[in-house]
Amino acid sequence: MKTFNEELNVAVFTTKFVIRNGEPILNVYHHEDDGAWEFTGATQAIEDKDYLVVSLERVINFDSSVLELADLSLGEAAYRSSVDAPWKRYVI
Repeated sequence: MKTFNEELNVAVFTTKFVIRNGEPILNVYHHEDDGAWEFTGATQAIEDKDYLVVSLERVINFDSSVLELADLSLGEAAYRSSVDAPWKRYVI
């Protein structure tokens, strides 16, 4: 099983739509500029208040399929159309 290089307690970005509303994670970004991770769903975050900072462990516990993307390179991303669809990788 793949694992992230980061510690489980590292801060990552997600949205209130994922954490509070239970929206599935459909997009994962590994930011090139600072190495940050971002896990979002179908609802686009428009305002800063839509984003949440949580631990990587919380995201993994919410949706362990993100472990498939633990080896995303900096500047790489992945998306899927639903939780049943396979992840598709691309470069930002």
